[in-house]
Amino acid sequence: MTARTATRAATRGVLYVHSAPSALCPHIEWAVSGVLGVPVSLDWTPQPAQSGTYRAELSWSGEAGSAASVASALRGWNHLRFEITEEPTAGTEGARYSFTPELGVFHAVTGLHGDIMIPEDRLKAAVVKAALGDTTLLTEIDKLLGKPWDDELETFRHAGEGAPVRWLHQVV
Repeated sequence: MTARTATRAATRGVLYVHSAPSALCPHIEWAVSGVLGVPVSLDWTPQPAQSGTYRAELSWSGEAGSAASVASALRGWNHLRFEITEEPTAGTEGARYSFTPELGVFHAVTGLHGDIMIPEDRLKAAVVKAALGDTTLLTEIDKLLGKPWDDELETFRHAGEGAPVRWLHQVV
């Protein structure tokens, strides 16, 4: 009898650290290395949108679900803003995570072309909240699409245009 090991699907994605104080930079590298299982050394550049902070990008490849693990490892750190994406595989959906200290974590399932896929029950809940007068449907749809996170991160995204990107591949 031979033992079979289950292998998880390989995928890839991008980690965008939009702003981090210098003291957090080595801790971010350590946390991402721990999740991906390979050493990570990011090219940190000053973040012009917020004095005293740095930004970096990392293109990664690894097991499906790695983006969720990285987001979980980094969430909650004060003064950190980041996004991480994961491409879909034949057996898994894609994902996008955004984090700001003020808003916390936003998670969305993404389709083959990067579109956010909103589950039916979340849409129904948004319609009910709007019908009860608690909010407007537009406000709820904006939340489902991550607009508050996009609004807060937009300045940091543009400030990073032209920054170096590092490619990292995990052996699976």
